[in-house]
Order: sequence, then C-alpha cells, then structure tokens
Amino acid sequence: MTVKTEEHLEYRQLLDEFLLGCKTEQKIGMEYERIPVQRCDNSVVPYSGIYGMCEILREIAEEDNWDYILDDNNIIGLKKLHNTITLEPGCQFELSIEPQDTVRNLKKQIEEIDNAIKPILDEFEIKLLNVGVSPKTTYKNIKLIPKHRYHIMANYLWGILSDVMMRETAGIQVGIDYKSEEDAMKKFRLANLMIPFTTAMYANSNIRGGVDTGYKSFRALAWLNTDNERCGFALDFNKNMCFKDYVNLLLETPMIFIKRENTCLSVNGQVTFKQFMEKGFEGYNATIEDWQLHSNLYFPEIRLRNFIEIRNHDCVGNGLEYSIPALYRGIMYSKSAIEEVEEMLGKYTANEIKELRYNVARSAIHTKLRKNSILSICKELAEISYYTLKTEGRDEEEFLLPLMEMLKKGKCPCELNQL
Repeated sequence: MTVKTEEHLEYRQLLDEFLLGCKTEQKIGMEYERIPVQRCDNSVVPYSGIYGMCEILREIAEEDNWDYILDDNNIIGLKKLHNTITLEPGCQFELSIEPQDTVRNLKKQIEEIDNAIKPILDEFEIKLLNVGVSPKTTYKNIKLIPKHRYHIMANYLWGILSDVMMRETAGIQVGIDYKSEEDAMKKFRLANLMIPFTTAMYANSNIRGGVDTGYKSFRALAWLNTDNERCGFALDFNKNMCFKDYVNLLLETPMIFIKRENTCLSVNGQVTFKQFMEKGFEGYNATIEDWQLHSNLYFPEIRLRNFIEIRNHDCVGNGLEYSIPALYRGIMYSKSAIEEVEEMLGKYTANEIKELRYNVARSAIHTKLRKNSILSICKELAEISYYTLKTEGRDEEEFLLPLMEMLKKGKCPCELNQL
C-alpha cells in the first residue's frame, strides 16, 4: 500500500509539545462536569428529544450568545471566547474555564455561566447534579451522544466498568502550570503522590442505580476498571523522571483512532504510536496532530500536557468544588509547601500509593495506610494549602474552609447527603 505524502514526524517534535508548555505564569484551570437530570425523578436527561440536551444547548446559544461546536452537524457543545460547554459521552455537562490567576476568578466565571443558563434549565425542569456518578440511571439506559470519537472509544475500551466511566460519571479536573521541565516533573510526581488522598477527600459517588454500592467513590472504581493500558498511574513517579520518560510511555501505548479531514478512522489498538511513526497505518503517516490526539486519549490519574492535569476527583458542590483548585494552588505554587508535602508523602513507596488508590475507592478517608487512617494526612494537606494561601493575603484560603470543616467531622462528601 502506498503511504500518503505527509510531513515526517520526528521524536524531537513529540518532546517539544511538553517543552513548549513551560511558562512564567502560574494560573489555575478547572473542568467541571455535572450530571443533568430531570427534577421530578433524577433520571438522566437524554441527548435527543424536545427536552433533550441538544435542545438545551440550542437555547443557551441563542439566549447567551454562544457559538456551536459541531460533529457531523450535531451540536455537541458551545464556545464563547476561551470558555466551553461540552457534553461528555453520556450527556454529562462540562464547563471548561479559561485558566485564571485566582480561584476567585474561576468561581466568578462559573457563576456567571450558571446564572445565565439557570432560567433555561428551569424551563426544561432540569438540574445539574454535583455527584460523581448518576444516582439513578445506569449506562444501559444512557445512549452515547452522536460524537463519532465517543462511539469508537466505547467499542475500544475493554475494562469491565468502561461503560460506567463513559456514560455515568462526572468529575472535577484541575490544571496547573509549570515553569520548566524540572518544575513540571516535580509537580507531576507530587500530584501522583497526592491523588489517592484527594480522591478520598472528594469521594461522592456511593449511590448508583438507586442503591448504595458499598464504595464511597464508585467513579474512582470505574476508572480503575476502564483500560489498564491508558489509565491508572503514569510512570512510578521517581525523583529522576523527565519528559522523555512520559513521551516513551505514550509511544508504547496502543492507539484508538486517528483523524483525517474531520473523519475519525479507527485504529482499535492495532499499533502503538511508535509503530505508527515507523511504518504508518493503512496508508497514513503520523503527524503532530496525531500525537496531540493520542496524548489526549491517554487517561492517567495525572496527565502531562502543556500543563499538568490532575484528574481524579468526584464532582462535588456546596462550595467544595472550589476547594479543589484552591487545594492544589496553595501547594503547587509554593516551594515550601511542595517540600513539606514531599517530605510527608515521599516516604511511601510507589506500590503503597498504587494500592492506596485502589482502597480509597471503597473506604475514602477511612482507608488505612500502614495501619493508620489517612484522614490525618488529608487534614494536613488541607492545612498546608490553607496557610500558604493565607500568607499570600488574597483571601483565597476561604475556599478551603468547607473542606477543612468536613474533614474535621471525619466525613467525605457522600456522607453529607449532598443530593
């Protein structure tokens, strides 16, 4: 088969994608997913129909001057300046907010959007739930939205709970900037060490299908059973990690699909990206756009992009949602806080951290590590961030108060009956 003429992709270009992320700014980004449900019975809102999410997006676009994001002429999201509203595979409603200097500005952006769309949601008798998993409707009764890539992903992901992850779950992700490769890998390592504890702090998905699952975070469990080749921990987060280690890991990861002229072409794991670069696939050579797509189809607990994406927190509400970016901002942008957390968590082995990640799905903050509950560590992480933010004098520490009060009670969100 003749390979189509495309620019040859070099290893250095793959590395440059991460090196170009180095920046002097230290902003905070947030992606905020919620589950749209009918007010009358908490059943998930479908995509289609006169009361479906497609029609709701049309109304929002018309009333609040958003532009459509389309896939084969299907409305799958909206954009306005640098903010987007998109639908996840099972119609989960995601706000992606342009990175801001402060958590207060993130909150302002989210509240402005929420206030603008609330009358429309009220008209459709719909509410957005701040929980990590659909409490009533399970994936068998949730159709994928008409976005081509989601259907390819659904056919590819082989874990026993991949359908749950795609169609039922909602989370909050945080983006952290880095100044250099050394700074990036230090924050990447620290975020990996922290994530079992923060997953535990925000566990909020115990009810699924109308019953208690026995897990504080069923969403966390679903991610553990989605695809072992692209989920879980990336690398063993040792102190000598570099961008090349992450690039090499991605090179050995099987590919799901490539995109050509707005069409998604299934690869279905037949080749790794390294093999794609060396030999092509069905007449196509690898491009930098393929690499960017492949990187975004890799779903570890902490993902390296041109920022550090910290992924595994259940969706929460009642003010707790803003404590998530505040927690990381107070730690990741302070040299002394980074050192303090590193000293506290660095004594645990990679295997202990990985095992803890499995255990917190069930027990959250009540999980034991070396025979002691992790609650005290969770409290200490919150306190370190609080005092760092307080020292800055911008009143950002107030966003951590709901979290600290909850931990003081020895609770996680699902134990507070937020529904």
